[in-house]
Amino acid sequence: MSRCPLFPTLALLWTALCAVPGAALAADAGDVRCDAMPARALPDPAACQSLSGLRLAADASADQRAEALVVLAKSRRKAEDHAAAEEALDCAESVLAGQGAASARHALVRERGNLSYVLDKMPEARAHLECALSLARAAEDREAIASDINAIGTTLRRLGDYQGALRAFMRSLDMQRAQGKVSASLYNNIADVYRERGDHDDALRYYREARRIYLDDGNRRQSAHVLESMAVVEMAKGRPREAAGSLQDALAIYRETGPHEYELRATGRLIQAALAQGDIAAAQRWKASGLAVAASYADPLPAVFQWQVARLDRVSGDPSAAVVRLRSALPNVGEYETEHVELLQELAQAQEALGDRVAALDTLRRAHALAQKSAKAKYDTELGWLRTMFETAERDRTIARLESDNQRRQAEVRQRTLLLWLTVAIAVATMLGGWLMLQRRRQRERLVEAARLARKEEALVRYRRETSALAEDRQLLQALLDSREDAVCLLDAEGVVLAANRAACIALCVESRGLVGAPLSERLPSGEGDPLRAALERMEDATDQQLDLVLDDARRLRARLSQWPQGDGLIVCELSVPANAETIDAPPTPAAPEREASTEPDEAVDTAASEGASMHDSRVREEFRRSLVELMLSSLEAWERATGTGRLELAEKSRIWRVAVDDGRVRARAMERYLGLARLPQNPRWRDVVRTGYYVLEHCAMEPEVRERLQRQVDAVLAYTRRNALV
Repeated sequence: MSRCPLFPTLALLWTALCAVPGAALAADAGDVRCDAMPARALPDPAACQSLSGLRLAADASADQRAEALVVLAKSRRKAEDHAAAEEALDCAESVLAGQGAASARHALVRERGNLSYVLDKMPEARAHLECALSLARAAEDREAIASDINAIGTTLRRLGDYQGALRAFMRSLDMQRAQGKVSASLYNNIADVYRERGDHDDALRYYREARRIYLDDGNRRQSAHVLESMAVVEMAKGRPREAAGSLQDALAIYRETGPHEYELRATGRLIQAALAQGDIAAAQRWKASGLAVAASYADPLPAVFQWQVARLDRVSGDPSAAVVRLRSALPNVGEYETEHVELLQELAQAQEALGDRVAALDTLRRAHALAQKSAKAKYDTELGWLRTMFETAERDRTIARLESDNQRRQAEVRQRTLLLWLTVAIAVATMLGGWLMLQRRRQRERLVEAARLARKEEALVRYRRETSALAEDRQLLQALLDSREDAVCLLDAEGVVLAANRAACIALCVESRGLVGAPLSERLPSGEGDPLRAALERMEDATDQQLDLVLDDARRLRARLSQWPQGDGLIVCELSVPANAETIDAPPTPAAPEREASTEPDEAVDTAASEGASMHDSRVREEFRRSLVELMLSSLEAWERATGTGRLELAEKSRIWRVAVDDGRVRARAMERYLGLARLPQNPRWRDVVRTGYYVLEHCAMEPEVRERLQRQVDAVLAYTRRNALV
């Protein structure tokens, strides 16, 4: 069963690669091109003569020098001196300089693939091995072809492409059978694929074939490795007794042939088999045997041995010894090795057995994170290689298509020339049509812009007219207030003085210019303005309030707050001196003239007329209140559509409505009262509603119909105020 990538991009690339004939196995010699290999900086061939271990004849040819350098690189690779091995290969490539015999170039590329495989660079290894395969096919070297396909299959298995690896191995098996000799390593590789796919019976069958060939060739150590792999399969099948038998045979061979690392690894697996059978005594004997061998072992102990000994210590009731052993073993195991995760998991179990659940949980988290990191790195590597293969396959397919089309193009030159001229004519016509459409669009945009400017100019004219009317109204209001002898101020809902007569300025000891436009509370000493502000907040639902004010010179004034008779949200503040306070230097307020008595018929007529007028005013007033609510709702709706924000943002940015924290929530309570007719204050602040409408009209982009409707609602509110009150 093929192993499918988990990521969508990986799945897409995988599907595309599967659609390319022979992409996984490089079935044709042209499928993989060696010129696609990345370029590298090469040393000077003369400097390569001094490499240690290099034996060359004085008259050696370039091919002979390159082959000697490849042999030197192979020996250094086996000695795990990877940097020196790569240096020798670079020298071999520099000596060949892209020329030389096919056998020399094949040996060089194949050894680069082997070195990349050892360094766990699977994509680079596969690229080098497939390049070597193309060279072997070009040279028709069937033995090298079979060997290269086998190596490619091994690389595919490391990349997680088990289906591709199995195809490669089977193809190599067919070729080797045709030659009359099958290598044991090929059988072993096929068995490894079946084991990792979970097909245990086929894995055991191929492992037995590999072991038989190794024994026939006298390679007992490799046969012991096969026995170890067979034991792993037997353990996976739940047959620890058979696994223990295979491991004991392998251990006997390792004791004869060495090295100690293999002996300790087999001992660790024997401990695992004994624990699987529940035989603690046998596990203890294997532990003692392994520790006796480890006493003379200078290198770090194998991870599998450390893991199983730690398991035995934990099962035997000594988890502290298991923790010590596992912590000493972890630094010697690579982060991306499977044994690292297994050691961490065993460490977590030992810590839990000690009662340290916090440390156990932390260790499990580390193991889980490491497993995820390892899986992601593996899939990233596979994704990168698949993407490279996809791009290479697409490039090769494009090249092949272009080469096949080139033959037809020679006969189609005239037709293509005519097609070219036709294309040019169509392009010119298209450009001309596009230019005409662009000019038409720009003309429409200019007309729209001219209409917008005309509407803007009309609005400016209207605003200037409203400003002029407002100035006249203010002058008239000021004249009316100055005609009164009592001290009177006209305030808005926030307490800002809109107008004040001379008597009020004298009472507050301030000039008119310094009083109008500023809050009245600023003319009071610190702390004395709070009662005034509180009273102003209550005026929306009150008709009359009275309070005493203390001035800077300790004089006291009595302020009587009442609503503006026309109900437009303004407040009349009448100032007077309390009876028990000092009088202010102002002319006395004349007594109101007494009304003359009227006859009864006249009173009846006046009463009827006043009732009719009251009913009319009530209906008009109700229409005005409804207009206010509609204007506020329309302004909020236009704001939300244009900005995507709500009422709180409108209140904050316009600075018209106050935002406060109420029971842990940020609210604009004053604004919210104007969003419903039932909650609308008795004395609404219609100026703030109109200001809100103008703010939305100025700062929000909206459709012309919406703008006109909002402007009509503003004009309707203003029309009522002009009929009933002075602004």
